[in-house]
Amino acid sequence: MTIHMPTELPAHLRRYAGAGFWQDRTLADWARQRADAIPDEPVYLGDPACPTYAGLVTDGEALARALLDLGVQPGEVISFQTPNWTEAAVINLAASLGGFVINPIVHIYRDAEVQQMLADCGARIFFVAERFRSIDYAAMVARIAPALPDLRHILFVRGDGERRLEDLIAHGRKLRRDLPGSRPDAVKLLLYTSGTTGRPKAVLHSHNTLARVLEVTVRHLALPGRDVVLMPSPVTHITGYAGALEKPFQFDARAVLMEYWDAEAAVELIERHAVTSTVAATPFLTELCAAARKAERTLPSLRSFACGGAAVPAELIHAANAALAHPCAYRVYGSSEVPQTTQGFSPATYPDLAAASDGHAIDYELAIVDDSGQSVAAGQDGEVLVRGPGMFMGYGDPQQTAMAITPDGYFRSGDIGRIDANGALTITGRKKDLIIRGGENISAKEIEDVLHAHPAVAEAAVVAMPHVRLGEGVCAYVILKNAQEDAARLLTSHVLASGLARQKCPERFEFIEDFPRTASGKVRKDLLREAIRRKIAQ
Repeated sequence: MTIHMPTELPAHLRRYAGAGFWQDRTLADWARQRADAIPDEPVYLGDPACPTYAGLVTDGEALARALLDLGVQPGEVISFQTPNWTEAAVINLAASLGGFVINPIVHIYRDAEVQQMLADCGARIFFVAERFRSIDYAAMVARIAPALPDLRHILFVRGDGERRLEDLIAHGRKLRRDLPGSRPDAVKLLLYTSGTTGRPKAVLHSHNTLARVLEVTVRHLALPGRDVVLMPSPVTHITGYAGALEKPFQFDARAVLMEYWDAEAAVELIERHAVTSTVAATPFLTELCAAARKAERTLPSLRSFACGGAAVPAELIHAANAALAHPCAYRVYGSSEVPQTTQGFSPATYPDLAAASDGHAIDYELAIVDDSGQSVAAGQDGEVLVRGPGMFMGYGDPQQTAMAITPDGYFRSGDIGRIDANGALTITGRKKDLIIRGGENISAKEIEDVLHAHPAVAEAAVVAMPHVRLGEGVCAYVILKNAQEDAARLLTSHVLASGLARQKCPERFEFIEDFPRTASGKVRKDLLREAIRRKIAQ
């Protein structure tokens, strides 16, 4: 195990202690309160088992006792890798009840990533789907287990053989022991970043930090009546974890889980369960609206679609809001380290701001700085710094934390953005997304925005490629709506006609069917850069 777990509140969070920002309650506190008040209410709609608050808490308590009986100690890490199944909620509840640190692992990861994460965090228990669709997780575990000496037990979720989650829960029901729980300001979540630019980092959150994010978001949304959340994003990602495994216990909300994304199925689920909100990345919104138009549905129950995690073209937001009964799509910005940094503008009241900006920060403080750390003027680009009571406790590696947090407690996001005179934040790129062509900095995001405005382009990703004379050149990977033989010529003319400087025009176009992505929908630009580097070297 190489993870360092802070035993006291980190310095960058101390300013928020005792100041009314945190409720000092854990997931276990909220879950038991709901189980007492509405024991027979279903939590996850559409699940054939119809799991209730009382049922989930009872199973969570049994699992926590069984884990303690197996020798797992409070403060140790338990990992799980499942699709969006309700068993994930039981495992998460057990972690809170038993005082364990929960480590969700996105279900698309395979041997290399899973082995690295389990070894890094020193997981004692690994709950994993035995098989899902065409993926044999049991075989994967058999291959990597010999290299994981800290891993004591492997439990299969929805398995047919031995070592099953349900058997461990049954064993826990026979045990009688007090559950230690956890401190609200202790580490409760260890979540690895998506790794779009390199080796994933272990992000640490407490009950207090995550609960604050949800509290502010729910208050800002102010949805009428009970919120029903459609969750297509993995529950092993920060979006799905908070929205589906935490929110239904902290607030009067229910969730509809999707095992895998299917836009036509999503349309049916939204209508059947009167879904009011969802949070997902750009491809989900694009495909949902296309499916709704095809089915001639306008989804009148849907009041909030917070879109983020990847570049969100303004045209997509406008098109989505025109296609749905209520303008509900808007852009937001955040990360695992600083979830829901911005709350989006109401698309009904501020349609242009909802589409063109990433919203405004309500519970966070923002600073935009240049390379020397000095603040820039309103409207000028710089690195986005963020601090607030919902920010992470730090990384599992103290050196990474020291590099990421400024002396005055801001998180260095690595994103480039600007704040206008009204306080609206617009992300314009990544620091590592800059293309340095002959000594001149070129924003990939700026070029992508122009390409997205062409009617033939479904999605574009611009990256640096090797250039003999200039060091780096501009390469555009493009997904076309329909194949065109002269697409490169048409897009070159389009970029040049946009008013961008000639040196920003892509020198090379690569047309592909889809991008490599993270589980949250972010384009793996590191893989695109490597692919074009290899191609040029041939």
